[in-house]
Amino acid sequence: MSIAFPIVSWGNGTNIYEVNVRQYTREGTLRAFIEHLPRLAEMGIHILWFMPITPISIEKRQGNWGSYYAASSYIDIDSAYGTSGDFKEMIQRAHELGMKVIIDWVANHTGYDHQWTTKYPQWYHKNTEGQFTGLHGWIDVIDLNYTIPEMRAEMINSMKFWVKEFDIDGFRCDMARTVPIDFWVEARGECDALKELFWLAECEVPEYHESFDVTYGWEAMRGFEKYMKGEVKLADIITVLNNYSKYPSGSKKLLFTSNHDENTYRGTEFEIFGTAAKTLAVFSCTWPGIPLIYSGQEKPNLKRLEFFEKDFIDWEGESELNDFYKTLLSIRKHNKALQENASVIVLPSHHPEVLVYLCRRQHDRVLVMMNLGKENAAFYFDHPAVASMYRDLFTGKSITICRKQEFSFAPGEYAVYHVTESLMPASKETA
Repeated sequence: MSIAFPIVSWGNGTNIYEVNVRQYTREGTLRAFIEHLPRLAEMGIHILWFMPITPISIEKRQGNWGSYYAASSYIDIDSAYGTSGDFKEMIQRAHELGMKVIIDWVANHTGYDHQWTTKYPQWYHKNTEGQFTGLHGWIDVIDLNYTIPEMRAEMINSMKFWVKEFDIDGFRCDMARTVPIDFWVEARGECDALKELFWLAECEVPEYHESFDVTYGWEAMRGFEKYMKGEVKLADIITVLNNYSKYPSGSKKLLFTSNHDENTYRGTEFEIFGTAAKTLAVFSCTWPGIPLIYSGQEKPNLKRLEFFEKDFIDWEGESELNDFYKTLLSIRKHNKALQENASVIVLPSHHPEVLVYLCRRQHDRVLVMMNLGKENAAFYFDHPAVASMYRDLFTGKSITICRKQEFSFAPGEYAVYHVTESLMPASKETA
């Protein structure tokens, strides 16, 4: 299978930051979020993904505030977040700071009192009693019928509205696999005719790369979660990662340690991964793919955020992991080994709990080592491609690494060494 749409030029070496506007601040508004834009730009964030900011249906609403993904309109902004003017100002400010903006698009379903339920009731699936119904067991949404051409056309028109009216830069498509791939191909063709866009699919189906630039790396994340519980071995996860390399040329995997679903329903990254939480953040930023950072991970936020109620991230005090993420995101922009067409090789570490890999492109290299186990680990590797003079990413110190080298790491310890031919510009610059 080949890629039908090449990724936008600025998608090479990029990163994504998921914005949960409702829970981001005490106010939960777009205007309050705008105040964080300079900080995020300075940290090196490139793409801001906004969870749905459309109005939420009242009928069968869960909790007092409801699910972001049970929309009552595709083309309005929920007054709880602010106005269309606020969103336009936010996008303009983000663009001025060198960041892009993509929005969540929920094409599979709507809330029970969406505008279309009265205007176009024939566009929905119905049960045997002729009532609106969902096909996936969610109690607050009803599914659209993609056999209806008129519905497809209006869905694409709604997507194009956000490109034309707000100058967004792409879409993160919710539950993409529940919508036929031929719809996404048509939608991308029409939307990209207005402006080249970035497309992220919430699915892990290789065939969906016919339309999407990026699909989720759930299998790898779930693998690491099972590994931390002792249910699988590190070698099993390496098999998953090797399978990712067989995806269509030009496709990308989204790598992460948290997102809105994980945080709320499964726990924070520290609950799930323990001492390896930061270690796996290093992995998500250095393994071939695109890293995702969820709202507050740079603080770090140590609590599960409510999903159907109002909650907030406490930003008081220093964001302890700001420089940690800034360092990782910076190297991605300027080292070719973490960009398009780079290769990666997993090096035998001779220890079952230690992952070692080398990313290469031209003369650039990134060597990553991490102890994912719960005990000290002595390990070594022996490979001719490794030998070189490197710089430690986090300390800046130079180190000579031979083809055969021994190390000893504490639990959760990691190291990133790089050879970068280009000079490192200031972190505010974007690729």
